[in-house]
Amino acid sequence: MSIVKVIVEYAGNNLSAYIPNAPIITTGKNLAEIRTNISEAISLYLEDNPSPLEMLVGDYQIELQLDAATFINCYSGIFTKSALSRITGINERQIWHYAAGMHKPRKQQVKKIQNGIEQISKELAEINICCK
Repeated sequence: MSIVKVIVEYAGNNLSAYIPNAPIITTGKNLAEIRTNISEAISLYLEDNPSPLEMLVGDYQIELQLDAATFINCYSGIFTKSALSRITGINERQIWHYAAGMHKPRKQQVKKIQNGIEQISKELAEINICCK
């Protein structure tokens, strides 16, 4: 199974997504819509192309790739800048700069964001809400 990397970028009030080196692009309001729309765009591409890109032939898995600004803006309704600062250990002002596109995070900062999100994801996945 091949991995198809889909680049997702924040575009004001919505998201845009594309597959590098392929004539496949779409937009959406959120990541779920991007995933649906990119799958549909791939299907249309495969229907219209007798010699499609090898990575799209057979089984493949879509992997969405977001830069820091896109991630922060995409999840701003879930993670405030302050909460993201606590989760990652990155100064809140710096997170605001990343979200606004004023600065791009260094690899070390990207790793802190990734690690913070993975940690909170793990914690949330381990929660079992019950009623008494």
